[in-house]
Amino acid sequence: MNEKISLIAQRILEGDKNIVFTGAGISTESGIPDYRSKGGIWDKFRPVYFDEFMSSKNARIEYWRRKAELYHDLVQAKPNPAHMSLVKFYEMGLLEAVITQNIDGLHQEFGLPDEKVIELHGNTRRVRCMSCGKTISIHEAQKRIEAGDLAPECECGGYMKSDTISFGQAMPADEVEKAIDLSRKCDFFLVVGSTLLVHPAALMPSYAKQSGAFLAIVNLSQTPYDERCDVLIRGKAGEVLQEIVNTIRDLL
Repeated sequence: MNEKISLIAQRILEGDKNIVFTGAGISTESGIPDYRSKGGIWDKFRPVYFDEFMSSKNARIEYWRRKAELYHDLVQAKPNPAHMSLVKFYEMGLLEAVITQNIDGLHQEFGLPDEKVIELHGNTRRVRCMSCGKTISIHEAQKRIEAGDLAPECECGGYMKSDTISFGQAMPADEVEKAIDLSRKCDFFLVVGSTLLVHPAALMPSYAKQSGAFLAIVNLSQTPYDERCDVLIRGKAGEVLQEIVNTIRDLL
């Protein structure tokens, strides 16, 4: 483990463009439930597909009922040592950007600038009108639901929906394009807390590796890239990233 930590730290220091890719494994350490693993949210709820949301008020009511049920987990969640370590990388000038599958906004909550976080699946702290594009906070939407507005609508008459990507909904083209460009141009690519099974997000390590970047993975479970990466660490995101930060400080 120590040799792997040292190698990752050295590569980060040598890299001119370092990218970190984060998945659910970094958020579960903040108490946010996982979606896809056994016992996760999709075990509890069948997803409301995008076309259902747009065509059925009953589906929209069910969608927001679930969001309301998960609201308190979201607002109580705090950035953990993994998020804090990534901010340390940024403050040391060693982080080009974070590409994330997560929708909780915790990277920005602890201090990463919005422009440094590429959210491939959106952000549940924002709510967007599906017609005019106006956004409100999740807190405002929650107040409306608690007041009896079970499927909030915009002033324009459009449906308000969490600014996240639902099943059957198109991925955000600008974010995907930027993530691909960053992955192809980076020197070092670190995956933290992702099984790398959800596409197109899971293709980012491949773009990086094909372009000659050093690929490191920190994850508790297996990924399709375990045999292709340069360093693999089975461990908790917070613990491992803290060790990397400490090692970088020793090397400086």
